[in-house]
Amino acid sequence: MTSLRTLLATSALALCAGASTVAAQEMGDLIGITVLDGWQTERGTVMAGLRITLDAGWKTYWRNPGDSGIPPQFDWGASDNLKAVQVYWPRPEIFQDAGAETLGYKDEFVLPVELFPRDASAPVRLDGLASVGVCRDVCVPVDAVFGGTVGQGDRGHEGAIRGALAAQPDRVDGPRTVSCRVNPIADGLQLTARIAVPPQGTTERVVFETGRQDLWISAPVSSREGHILVATAELVPPEAQPFAFSRSDLRVTVLGQTRAVEMKGCSAS
Repeated sequence: MTSLRTLLATSALALCAGASTVAAQEMGDLIGITVLDGWQTERGTVMAGLRITLDAGWKTYWRNPGDSGIPPQFDWGASDNLKAVQVYWPRPEIFQDAGAETLGYKDEFVLPVELFPRDASAPVRLDGLASVGVCRDVCVPVDAVFGGTVGQGDRGHEGAIRGALAAQPDRVDGPRTVSCRVNPIADGLQLTARIAVPPQGTTERVVFETGRQDLWISAPVSSREGHILVATAELVPPEAQPFAFSRSDLRVTVLGQTRAVEMKGCSAS
């Protein structure tokens, strides 16, 4: 039997998806995306960037929007000489909106992207479609088209891209830093993580990501026990029952006002 909270979460996502086309036509000028050329890496990939500019007063979301919102999605299918893309996410800001905590960016920011070309000796034509949520007094889904050729040796934007790469959360070894206890509940699992990281600022927000897009994850409740940050959340799948949990797929991010740290995987607690 599907739980009420699962139905509500699924319905909200469906409504946002259904409004996407109309909103994109009416609100497309709220966001602009420019492709920035970068440099070729030692392994033959091209490091580039997307400069994302929002209208004054509007914001958009991180890869995990927080308590509410639309996670951004990118379609690279119209690109040429492109095999794969790796997106690198700078540390987001923590926003408080009417009692809800959301994670994202405002004004202007650079999103670094590493491009894996089919032919490393030729430039990459990056043509994409970004489907994002943008918010001010209301939140709307928007589609933004962007395009540009990279891998031509134009390094005028290298500083901006490197700055955004440096703004990512610090990465530490997950299983050596995080221990997890998983307990079944009526409609899913309760996850408790003990995270051995120093304080990341006056406000700390723990984010759990499992690799499953269909899970509803409650906002983690966290507290400190000395140098250990303890965070607990409930994970509810569409079938609303306990399920097999993969510790190696868990990504834990601790966000502070000025610092952040990210870990992949956890050991059994």
